[in-house]
Amino acid sequence: MYRPLSIFIGTRYTRAKRRNQFISFISMTSMIGMGLGVLAMIVVLSVMNGLQDEMRTRILGMIPHATLSSSEPLLDWPQLAQQALKNPQVLAAAPHTEIQGMLSRRGVMQPVLVSGVLPAAEEKVSILAEHMQRGSLAALKAGEFGILLGENTARRFGVQLGDKVSLIVPEATKGSVVITPRLQSFTVVGVFKVGADLDGSLALIHVADAAQLKHWPAGQVQSVRLTLEDLYQAPRVSAQIAAGLGQGFTATDWTKTQGSLFQAMQMEKTMIALLLLLIIAVAAFNIISTLIMVVADKRTDIAILRTLGMTPGQVMAIFMVQGSVIGLVGVLLGGVLGVVLAANLTPWVSALESLLGARIFSGDLYYISYLPSKLEITDVLLVCSAGLLLSFLATIFPAWRASRTAPAEAMRYE
Repeated sequence: MYRPLSIFIGTRYTRAKRRNQFISFISMTSMIGMGLGVLAMIVVLSVMNGLQDEMRTRILGMIPHATLSSSEPLLDWPQLAQQALKNPQVLAAAPHTEIQGMLSRRGVMQPVLVSGVLPAAEEKVSILAEHMQRGSLAALKAGEFGILLGENTARRFGVQLGDKVSLIVPEATKGSVVITPRLQSFTVVGVFKVGADLDGSLALIHVADAAQLKHWPAGQVQSVRLTLEDLYQAPRVSAQIAAGLGQGFTATDWTKTQGSLFQAMQMEKTMIALLLLLIIAVAAFNIISTLIMVVADKRTDIAILRTLGMTPGQVMAIFMVQGSVIGLVGVLLGGVLGVVLAANLTPWVSALESLLGARIFSGDLYYISYLPSKLEITDVLLVCSAGLLLSFLATIFPAWRASRTAPAEAMRYE
């Protein structure tokens, strides 16, 4: 099979035993360093993807993907929900009312966002029913003033099912600019835990009780909550639905309420990737050191090849091939091991916890009790491409130095 001379000699240099064992050692450490850098980037990016996906599922599974509202409370919300469901992107719709208030019990106070929900419809748009620790979503009944609290809130107040808490909401008197607090007693009928900040900042009541707190007629709600098939289409889809409903209707989506959180997480992932890229850069510098020493060791061979008619470009290609092969082997090794480790990280960490008899990630300290990992092929391709590119760039200077070798000068003392 025909192979260009530069590729043949370059691969031959890579396989052949060198007289200088130190050069062989540096070459091997370059491969290992490149592999470790690629492996670390793939695993860490997979963990970051898993954390993002977990937080997205938990937070956006509790808050609305989008809401439709008007300047006045909505009375015929089922009709509005039916119109929204005509859009193929909308999976479910439910009534929703928000109230900013303060929970109080025995001198302990905590600000809270109270969501008025309809239990039967909320199960279709929220993951709340899957994360109930005690009680149930169905325990919210109109007129009974029951409340669901997050795990952190319930622990802070030291309450159990059946205990009472007071909700303080601001109330403006008609014809006056004075705002007075209104106190309403609620019975704890359930405790949920989704593993996010919402466990300490969100509470749920029946939508009919929320209307009573706002002095609205029975059946009126603040907005209609939508769950979408593709949550990243929420701004476009919600605006399109609101425009079709006519004047006076507005749309709000999750990017306006929680967008900054996920932007911060994406920035954190980018910065960690750039820092880990330095590991690959160090391995690339090792390739430069290896090739410089190889060029010094092969000066006689270079002189002979030049005497036989090899051009400087072909000499340069020899050492670029050799350095690229070192980088390629390291990238392939790190890529394969990184994919295997990232794909099995969660069960392996769980097995390690069982073996050690200790929890690395405690649910009492962290939002999640396990290490999530989500392998994305785009991340693998980007990391491997970055490793190959840096390896190739690392070969240019040593190869150029080799091509500048003068045959007569190299052979003078041979």
